Amino acid sequence: MDLFTHVLTAYLLTFGLVGFQPSYLAAGAIAGGLPDGDILFFPLWRRFPILRHHGITHSFFGVGVVAAVGAFVGPMIAPGNPLIYFGVLFAGGAAHVLEDGFTNFSVPPLLPFSDHRLQLDADRAINFGTLALSIFSFWLLGDYERGHVPFAAYLWTVYLLMAFFVAYFALRIALRVYLGRHLKDYGPFDVVVATSSPLTWVLLSETKAGGTMRTVYGRLRVLPYRLEGPAVVEAPMEAPGLPDTPIGSPDEALARSYPIARRTSGFLDETYHFADTERRADGWSVVWYSLEYAAFGRAAAVRVTFDAAGRATTRRAWYAPNRRIGAVAGGSP
Repeated sequence: MDLFTHVLTAYLLTFGLVGFQPSYLAAGAIAGGLPDGDILFFPLWRRFPILRHHGITHSFFGVGVVAAVGAFVGPMIAPGNPLIYFGVLFAGGAAHVLEDGFTNFSVPPLLPFSDHRLQLDADRAINFGTLALSIFSFWLLGDYERGHVPFAAYLWTVYLLMAFFVAYFALRIALRVYLGRHLKDYGPFDVVVATSSPLTWVLLSETKAGGTMRTVYGRLRVLPYRLEGPAVVEAPMEAPGLPDTPIGSPDEALARSYPIARRTSGFLDETYHFADTERRADGWSVVWYSLEYAAFGRAAAVRVTFDAAGRATTRRAWYAPNRRIGAVAGGSP
């Protein structure tokens, strides 16, 4: 999750544990963001892999070390009980670890004793909806309401935010568990991919064999409840070695465009992806977009455009995927 949401949820968690005690609230909120400080270790990642991003700082051991140091230093900065400082610092840091494991990013909570990964795939690593809410909440609590509204109004704001995040996490994890258990009931799918909305999920399977990539894709909407798809895209992973010739079908456009798109952007090898094809008066357009790098209805993508002679041009941008799964080129499984 993003840094702002980590800090906000740690602040709310600390409030739930100790109430309105500013020194402890500040400590808990700071602890919520500290694990991402591992980016400062970047020059050491190659030599000491345990210091990598989502390494030791994203483990309960690392969080405990930080909490122990904070329990010693905290009372020197603001009066307080060292044990309470340790508790709120550990809770804020642990919340960060669990929230990252809640998304499509993985964390090793048991390092250095085990590299077992936690990855629930129940939310996006960066969800711009919760990011926007968190930024707005900081402005609301720290600027607009501070010294301008009765204390009761501040309390209601905190309680509403706490209720929202509890309901949000509960809804996402409940739907993710349900889909994981019933995935095969919807079709030939192996993977559940979260979108920015908890009410829309991507179901897919992806195989790479014999030099060919094949993706079966569907979109499940909770309200109203329906499955769009499935559809299939199949294309060679390497260039077929054909000269520039006019393209005559959607399948040929996919086959010719995929190797070009892979050379243009590495995200196609790092994330699940899919394609839209469009017949144009002067040729074809194929957009390969990531199913994981997405926000506000758009996804990181590569557009490959073929002119009437079959010559290709490419452009990297954020595109809105085709909303009608049945219109995606490639047919159905």
